[in-house]
Amino acid sequence: MPRRFIKSLALFLGFLLFPLTVLPAQKAVTPPPQPATGPGGKQYVHASVTKNRYGKGAQEYWIYEPDDPKPASAPVIVFLHGWGGMNPLYYGAWLDHLVKRGNIVIYPRYQANLLTLIREFTPNTLTAIKEALARLASEPGHVKPDLTKFAAVGHSVGGLLAANVAALASENGLPRVAAVMSVEPGITEAPINIPLADLKKIPASTLLLAVAGDQDTLVRDVDAKRIYNESTRVPANNKDYVTLVSDSHGMPSLVASHRAPTAFDNAYDSGEGIGGGPAEVGGGNGSDPSGGNGRAGGLPTRRVDAAGRPERLETMMVNALDFYGTWKLFDGLCDAAFYGRNREYALGNTPQQRFMGVWSDGVPVKQLKVTDKP
Repeated sequence: MPRRFIKSLALFLGFLLFPLTVLPAQKAVTPPPQPATGPGGKQYVHASVTKNRYGKGAQEYWIYEPDDPKPASAPVIVFLHGWGGMNPLYYGAWLDHLVKRGNIVIYPRYQANLLTLIREFTPNTLTAIKEALARLASEPGHVKPDLTKFAAVGHSVGGLLAANVAALASENGLPRVAAVMSVEPGITEAPINIPLADLKKIPASTLLLAVAGDQDTLVRDVDAKRIYNESTRVPANNKDYVTLVSDSHGMPSLVASHRAPTAFDNAYDSGEGIGGGPAEVGGGNGSDPSGGNGRAGGLPTRRVDAAGRPERLETMMVNALDFYGTWKLFDGLCDAAFYGRNREYALGNTPQQRFMGVWSDGVPVKQLKVTDKP
């Protein structure tokens, strides 16, 4: 082979391989972590949570109380799960966040199993709340409930129930619900027909958020709009309609599907495991083959979408849609209702309310959409 050809070939190969040997690998763009402080942040007042389970069947409930240090009293939040989410592990990370911020959380089961009649959901919820409050007030050893600071939050069917609790509290002898947030609520449409209370009964002083997801193909935005529009006594300055916005700029992407508000944490497992959970989660024998807790490094693998296909991994993770979305919004709403602070993180279509953090490359995550005219 001619020497000149060999020299030319070597030069060509050198140019070809040069970029592979000297150009640095591009770093993956990752979502923002949990903020250090503020609504949605990880600056917690308490280091641990006391967990107790009471009642039977569809009127069973859990009480979670802040500890280390144990306060003398604390506000009360009612947390209402989605259809089939009787096991608190589906929302465990969010529950943990709420309690360590200094709240007592009541988690009504309201379904003994998936055969519990729909018409019994609201009565079961109200009964569980009343029994939990009575137990907190009368039994020694509990954190005393501050009934002047009482709120409700729910996802999916729980979003409807949270609105029902706010509307029916007075006539059922419950404290006034100072703050209520319905996240991706549904479904009141046929053929499901979950009853929605007369929301004109929600007091004008209640702070209210109705939240939808832009990729929620299961319940869509129909009932979020109903809750916002039918709570007619609540003035526009005390409520907002918010849409969680998906963003695929980095990996894992942020997907505002119907599963986005779930927040797995096996520390809150009731012993029932993954199987038989929310309707959008696969059935089975209750095992979690990943052994995970719903976070990076140990994620459940049994989640499926409405068509029975495996759910995308990123929808299972606790991420910016939690920290800057649902967690931030509800923290700000409760802070505003209970203490008169941080209202700008929950209401008013403010920059603080819409802000969703920044991707690792400095690009802002797509903001929340906020309106008073959904």
